[in-house]
Amino acid sequence: MKLNIENKTVEVAGIHSDSRKIEEGYLFVAVPGTQCDGHLFIDKAIEKGAKVIVCQTLPENQHPDITYIQVKDSAEALGRIASAWNGEPSKRLQLVGVTGTNGKTTIATLLHTVFRKLGYKAGLLSTVCNYLNDKEIPATHTTPDAIELNRLLAQMVEEGCEYVFMEVSSHAVVQKRIAGLQFKGGIFTNLTRDHLDYHETFEAYRDAKKGFFDQLPADAFALTNKDDKNGGFMLQNTKARKQTYSFQSLADFKGKILESHFDGTLMTINGTEVTTQFVGKFNAYNLLAVYGAATLLGADSTEIMILLSMLRPVAGRFQTFRSPEGYTVIVDYAHTPDALTNVLNAIHEVLNSAGKILTVVGCGGNRDKGKRPLMAKEAVKGSDQVFLTSDNPRFEKPDDIIRDMANGLDAKEKQKTICITDRREAIRTACLFAQAGDVVLIAGKGHEDYQEIEGVKYPFDDRVIVREIFGYEL
Repeated sequence: MKLNIENKTVEVAGIHSDSRKIEEGYLFVAVPGTQCDGHLFIDKAIEKGAKVIVCQTLPENQHPDITYIQVKDSAEALGRIASAWNGEPSKRLQLVGVTGTNGKTTIATLLHTVFRKLGYKAGLLSTVCNYLNDKEIPATHTTPDAIELNRLLAQMVEEGCEYVFMEVSSHAVVQKRIAGLQFKGGIFTNLTRDHLDYHETFEAYRDAKKGFFDQLPADAFALTNKDDKNGGFMLQNTKARKQTYSFQSLADFKGKILESHFDGTLMTINGTEVTTQFVGKFNAYNLLAVYGAATLLGADSTEIMILLSMLRPVAGRFQTFRSPEGYTVIVDYAHTPDALTNVLNAIHEVLNSAGKILTVVGCGGNRDKGKRPLMAKEAVKGSDQVFLTSDNPRFEKPDDIIRDMANGLDAKEKQKTICITDRREAIRTACLFAQAGDVVLIAGKGHEDYQEIEGVKYPFDDRVIVREIFGYEL
């Protein structure tokens, strides 16, 4: 690729913001990060062969044979450079972003499934996995870095994709990973406490989500959950066409739940009945958002309703297993207080006091400590018995995390709680306690097939453990 800079042509062989990945003839973008500043590695990048340096602050000692480009915001520049380098792939796609605390993965994944079943070539960028049509590409972050993101989008363009659905995390907005992308639509799910270890305040977290909608162009749509108290706030400054979905008030896409069972929900969307294989009001919201977005993208409403009745839950999201002894196990990714409450409420809606709820839950290490007592509180409030256990302790001691959770409980609440550090044993014990008609909820890890301890990811899958306990063949 050739760059024209002040009447001077510079040949660039590649781009990167990681000095360790620089090769001969590369352009290096020095981005100030949360852990370290890319400007500290400019000399290292030059040693590795960088010929062009993009930075916010010019180094004191500049090499005469190196081209330096000073920019106001190098993170923003990285996104735009990555987009240009890959031929601005988002402009050749119907790109839809989904943001919010809970529901992003489910909505993005279901939209991808719907459009594949409608016969379109489509891509997916999500927490669980990335998909290029039906080809699986493992995911490492909710939203990839700008270089990887644009590379994936370019690959999707090459494969003929017309639509791409992606989760947009608050980190991605603040870190400008989506800079340079052109979206055709944005969806807001809901907002509750999360990632305060990074954003520090709820207001900063909320504003990061809103920043995504602020960037949407006039020819895009902005679809928001009208029932969330922050739903309207998200759309205050957007140029996009404003659309709403709701169960509680008038909206462009109005839903109503008629019946709930462990094998599905009967609901209406804009007055038309549909039986789905999803459980709980939170999932009904997800389906309503999927219907709304698909309609706004031009899909036929009747075809969408037929497909909604055929869709299955996303892996690790309210995934249900029936034991030989007659109790039910539900594995769910719920790792925030609100998500846990939603899942427990959904179970209560179906159980209707006909059985007990036993909840296995932990919290991740090196993350927002403030939500640990809240997670325990919500678990106890919605369960008959709670087993506090390890999640992904990372570089913290599991017992310390469990203690932080238990500190949020009073003496009476602690009587309903058993602390078992080993997650496998906690799941096994909960299943031993369960009787016919009861429900065991295993929360926090969902689709994850590992447990991260001291920087190492060990094989661990809640769903595999459950099947082992049931004696099912793996």
